[in-house]
Amino acid sequence: MARLSRAQTQQRNRARVLAAARDEFAERGFRDARIDTIAERAELTRGAVYSNFPGKRALYFAVLADLAENAERAPQPQTGRNAEEALGAFARAWVARLPAPGADLMSEVRADERIRTPFTQLLKLDALLLSLALERLSPPEPAPGAPPARLVRMAETVLITLHGASRLADAAPGFVEPFDVISACERLAGLALNDYWAPPAAVPPAHPADEPWSPPNAIDLVRERPARLDGDGVLVVLGLHRLTAAEEAARLAPPGSPVTAVLVTGDPAELGPLARLTLAELGGCLRQAFPEPAWPDLQVVCDETGALAAAAGVPAVSDATETAVRIRSGRITARAEGPAAAAALAVEEKVRR
Repeated sequence: MARLSRAQTQQRNRARVLAAARDEFAERGFRDARIDTIAERAELTRGAVYSNFPGKRALYFAVLADLAENAERAPQPQTGRNAEEALGAFARAWVARLPAPGADLMSEVRADERIRTPFTQLLKLDALLLSLALERLSPPEPAPGAPPARLVRMAETVLITLHGASRLADAAPGFVEPFDVISACERLAGLALNDYWAPPAAVPPAHPADEPWSPPNAIDLVRERPARLDGDGVLVVLGLHRLTAAEEAARLAPPGSPVTAVLVTGDPAELGPLARLTLAELGGCLRQAFPEPAWPDLQVVCDETGALAAAAGVPAVSDATETAVRIRSGRITARAEGPAAAAALAVEEKVRR
């Protein structure tokens, strides 16, 4: 038998730890699970577990992300033809997982402010993605003389309803009636919330650049397929405290101009899996509920290694990172950094057209 390389051994051991941890968490819950027991289940040492994961919470988030990314989906999803039907289908896909794994997730989020802020931003990004899909399927009509309407607040209300149902399904078995939750989400399609988006008041200048662009392979978490990174467009590297800036790029970029949000963090071992988990739950339901032409024209990539950010000329990242670059003909031709950088490149893209 051929001897495994070091990388192959690490990959095999990581998979064994994840499988053992999944069984341990399922049987004993997060609080009572023990790293020593997980190591025994995986037939590895305690040190081997910690060489792959810095702690039990990071391992828990990784297990939940793995479950969400590999969850079975309906073989023939029933996509909606309008906002009401799509929200019903979205809620139906969501409640089909109840009670969902991860009963201790919220308690872990509440326990640490370092996790609460990124989690809030991830939910904001989820709401944006759901809103963009709703807006493409059933464009909202703005009031005369008003700025363009959006559906982010409606999407947030849907997610509040569904996350609340998830928590109660675990805490109070039998209390949640799935059909009522689905019906409530359908009715939210008619909720008028007077929701408008205001662009940033100040936008930094974009600076010309001429740099090579050779991105690594990555997965678009919205579509669950390889991201399209070799064409022209705007790429925004966002720390997990800056995710609301994705809306600036998505709304200011001209129609047909691809926008990619690259999510980075200063704590990839713990917050990287949390990002993948949050987006996998949203993306799986969105793909089942909306026809593909209505999927958001925004790619989202979780860059846990920092390789994609480095390719964009951002070698050091943190949760406060915000850098945008424009890609043209296989080169980086402009960049902007700091608050509203995403808006700067999107606006410049619109002017160029």
